[in-house]
Amino acid sequence: NGARFGPRAIRTMERIGPYNHALNIVPEAVCKIADVGDVPFRSRFKLEQCIEDIEVHFRRIIESDVRPLGIGGDHSISYPILKAIAAKHGPVAMVHIDAHCDTSGEYDGSKFHHGGPFRLAVLEGLIDPDRTIQIGIRGSAEFLWELSYEAGMTVIHAEEFAEMGVATVIEKARAVVGDGPVYVTFDVDGLDPAFAPGTGTPEVGGLTPREAQALLRGLAGLNVVGGDLVEVAPQYDATTNTVQVGAQMAFEILCLMALRFEIVGE
Repeated sequence: NGARFGPRAIRTMERIGPYNHALNIVPEAVCKIADVGDVPFRSRFKLEQCIEDIEVHFRRIIESDVRPLGIGGDHSISYPILKAIAAKHGPVAMVHIDAHCDTSGEYDGSKFHHGGPFRLAVLEGLIDPDRTIQIGIRGSAEFLWELSYEAGMTVIHAEEFAEMGVATVIEKARAVVGDGPVYVTFDVDGLDPAFAPGTGTPEVGGLTPREAQALLRGLAGLNVVGGDLVEVAPQYDATTNTVQVGAQMAFEILCLMALRFEIVGE
């Protein structure tokens, strides 16, 4: 529940952008960008209704020919956002950076939780598992992620990431997702807690911010139709480091969307 403070904290960050020197782009110079505010919930006590509210809100955005970048909140928000994305684009490819695959089944009697959004997305045909890559996976919850393998997702564990190197992982990611519409989802716990301790489920042995930036920048030119940055829980961090790095990763995804607009005018 601490991730509910993530959006508010990220909005306070001032040292982000406007120029991305690595991609040589100022997003605001090539497209219109706006913070459209928080999703209005009819009741925060009715979980299924909250999922519906997120989907409805993002459908309105997408139907207005806007490409959304969601700020969580926990990773359960990706499921309703993907429902809205798929309503326009059909099943999309996905680049997923995280410590966890988030493809587990029901937990505490609910299928709506931050460990299972991509199970729902696969079963409902919102993402194409053959064009999905999950990067940075690690920790003791591996036994929960059977669906990732059974469905055909490409899973790169943190240890494999270190052995392969950033350039090889980028090459693999681009080969997996192809040329179609892509959704980019970034869980801040994909980073090592040395850099981002302010999250609900930290896992030692993760990516560095520099590796994550290089990975995202390596996706330049892909047709990124939406994305999200999730799981920032600022009260678990005595500094602003997690918020700072989370905001930067969101900016990198924003730059990917703006770069596509600059290249092909989408």
